[in-house]
Amino acid sequence: MRTLVIGGTGHIGTYLVPRLVRLGHDVTVLTRGERSPHHSDGTWAKVAFVQADRDAEDAAGTFGRRVADLNPDVVIDLICFTEDSARQLAEALDGKIQHLLHCGTIWVHGPSATVPTREHAPRRPFGEYGIQKAAIEDYLLRKARRDGFPVTIVHPGHICGPGWVPVNPAGNFNPAVYEKLAQGRELSLPNFGLETLNPVHAADVAELFVAALTSRATALGESFHAVASDALTLRGYAEGVAQRFGKEAQLVFLAWDEWADIMPEQDVAATRDHILHSPNCSMEKAERLLGYRPRYSAIEAALAGIDWLVDTGKITA
Repeated sequence: MRTLVIGGTGHIGTYLVPRLVRLGHDVTVLTRGERSPHHSDGTWAKVAFVQADRDAEDAAGTFGRRVADLNPDVVIDLICFTEDSARQLAEALDGKIQHLLHCGTIWVHGPSATVPTREHAPRRPFGEYGIQKAAIEDYLLRKARRDGFPVTIVHPGHICGPGWVPVNPAGNFNPAVYEKLAQGRELSLPNFGLETLNPVHAADVAELFVAALTSRATALGESFHAVASDALTLRGYAEGVAQRFGKEAQLVFLAWDEWADIMPEQDVAATRDHILHSPNCSMEKAERLLGYRPRYSAIEAALAGIDWLVDTGKITA
């Protein structure tokens, strides 16, 4: 099977592309050529690479045709961020492929209401990223219902793994938060630290794409969450990280305005975005329809990235 992965050298592609090769797929990766996989093995030697600037080609209206001209059976799109980009690709591929798998985000839900949130919950997205991703999902699923377009959407949570900084217990990406916990120093958290995060290991996201591809008949026209089977509160996450280093978390809780006033501006923005969402999503649908269960718990997924930070000297334990 000829499988094209758009954006295949990032967090998910690092695990997905080798998995597809081992399953016997003839894999092509469409990439800007600006990064290598976070780690690689011999399977990457069997992958064909095609360089493309999606933003520029979307603007010129040529990207969808570029993809279609490669004659794939399956397209896995990991880097689509606007409805117009999704529309161009879908229209170019209509009637020419067996399956399009699109990478969405749990941000399509907006703030959690009833938890665990299921895929059919009403959408209340906010922020440009969540709003655009929800619009993409709406367009693709309408096209599936109306035209029989063969699409499946996978919505990852906070993707973790070795090679990058995972979202931390304060809801941002400052590695100093991990250092404080590893060294037994005091860490300030907003409110009472009871907002939630929904980490997932990148390998588990990759496996869900494979499960949807393998169970094509039941996956078509559907969207699936890709998160760990559990969510973490900020304080629970902090305590789990501290325990990893043999420490007890020294936590201080501050009112939001007080906490935001003493933190770097970019950390405040990231934390605000995460805690306003406070995701806690269900994996029941993926298990029921695809027979899929994530391998890593939320804390295990996060710790995989944190251990990498320690091993590479990016934080001092």
